[in-house]
Amino acid sequence: MSWIWCNGDFLDGPLAISPTDRGLTNGLGLFETVLALDGQPVAIDLHLARMKAGAARLRWSLEAEEIGDAIPSLLERCGLANQRARVRIAMTAGVGDLRDLARGVDSLTWITAAACPPPPESVSLVTSSFPRNERSPLAGLKCASYAENLIALDQARRAGADEAVFFNTRGELCEATTANVFLVKDGVTLTPPLASGCLPGTMRERVMCQIPVREVALEVHDVETADELFLTSSTRGVVPVAAIDGRSLSPGPVAEQLRGSGWERWK
Repeated sequence: MSWIWCNGDFLDGPLAISPTDRGLTNGLGLFETVLALDGQPVAIDLHLARMKAGAARLRWSLEAEEIGDAIPSLLERCGLANQRARVRIAMTAGVGDLRDLARGVDSLTWITAAACPPPPESVSLVTSSFPRNERSPLAGLKCASYAENLIALDQARRAGADEAVFFNTRGELCEATTANVFLVKDGVTLTPPLASGCLPGTMRERVMCQIPVREVALEVHDVETADELFLTSSTRGVVPVAAIDGRSLSPGPVAEQLRGSGWERWK
């Protein structure tokens, strides 16, 4: 079924959006991708807190409780209450002056749901040909303006890899196109700090609540000499990196431990 929740109502059919909505024409919007299991969103409080913080940066408000309450009903209507599902929450700016970030009266907040495949056993990476700008006003924001990530993903696909990994303008490791990055050196688990420009991932936060992790600026040499690399994202959990820029890696004990510890049920 094609059920959608939008601005408080459940709609059975396509979503109508103004062709002049700034979310559509300018990428002025926010989104979240949430894993759902057995009809319930996983770590929804973390997702809504991040979205609310992002909205505050744009001087928008978010009715987080209403959104959270709507998801189980949407999953039921979509026939996804008994399977693994991907829930997407999106907000647009609506029509308005391009010099003003305020949301228009026709702005939309909607939720969609679809089946979510199981996570891969491992992924391969290539380094993006362009850096992440850690000083961008969009840094750390789950923004609808996502073309940069899609270009990097396309480059990775054409290179025979699954994901691209970004370094920032200072030459520091930042993140992958759709995930956060962790590495292990000499038994210590490391990840870039938020100052690198990376997204404050919900799975990143959950991992850091499970095991000791140091947030530290990391450079190319650290990646090249890492004993283990893994990615984290809300729908894939913890995924070992099997290769980066042609260098093969074996799945390491930290990622294997996390993958085997029921990450989907972590709070």
